[in-house]
Amino acid sequence: MIWWVFAAALVVLALAELKTSRPDGTLVRAHPYRQMLPYLLPTPNSAITFYDAQIDAAPLLAFVEAQRELGKDVDVTDCLLAAIAVALDETPRLNRFIVGRRLYQRHVRKVSFSALRRKKDRRAEVAAVQLTIKDDWAFDDLHHAVQSSIAIERSGQRTYTDRELHATLALPRPLLGFVVAALKWLDRRNLLPASFLDKDPLYCSVFLANLGSIDMRPGYHHLYDWGNCPLFVVAGKIAPMPAVEAGAVVVREILPLRISFDERIDDGINANDTLLAAQRVLENPFTRLGCLRADGSDRILLRASSAV
Repeated sequence: MIWWVFAAALVVLALAELKTSRPDGTLVRAHPYRQMLPYLLPTPNSAITFYDAQIDAAPLLAFVEAQRELGKDVDVTDCLLAAIAVALDETPRLNRFIVGRRLYQRHVRKVSFSALRRKKDRRAEVAAVQLTIKDDWAFDDLHHAVQSSIAIERSGQRTYTDRELHATLALPRPLLGFVVAALKWLDRRNLLPASFLDKDPLYCSVFLANLGSIDMRPGYHHLYDWGNCPLFVVAGKIAPMPAVEAGAVVVREILPLRISFDERIDDGINANDTLLAAQRVLENPFTRLGCLRADGSDRILLRASSAV
């Protein structure tokens, strides 16, 4: 009898290894070289690549000020999230992830970002918030979604993530280690339900941390060995910096960005294209984001096709 149980278990394990469908992505038949990379570089941080960018922040600051004159509590984080959304639409091959040594195309543009649970209080707890960017969203839609999500985090009520963490951390340490390992095992075999993947902020296209909101310089962030986020963007404090223009040195307000990228999902050319696409939005927010007219006639979707 025990041999039958053992044989059945082997069959179940074999079938689990063969499962390729997931709720959050579609399997990509990549080039053999890219198929081999997850075996040579088994974790995100073994394949991490770093980029940086210096964004001319003058148009961005003017855009934020114009939005605030309309009574909107817009900030740089809103604009960064909008630029990321457009860039992912323009270069969809960066909206991919690796799970179980397989490459997947993510179904939606999902961005996560960190927010203080008390505004501008450096000692406050940091919450991770996620948004799914809808195809019919313009900048105002994203801004309202950001404000709603942050309001929930700052309301004092326990969120899904809070409840999940408290329940998990109540387990004895050996059991907690087993649970985390079991969840990773299920994820690698595409057995986690959509409800779990949808609510975890580390299952996302990009994670953004705007350290400039608390007057900090940016650093290069590691990627996580949990979830399937292949891109981490850190923004720093906007500050005057020297720049060369027409052969002369000038001083400009610069927004520094630091990007950590899992190169297993795609090559550096497309990663650079994504960065340039985001930079074009941030340096041309009036034409790429709009939403300044009361009648909504300048409503611009957060899509590549909306480029002017």
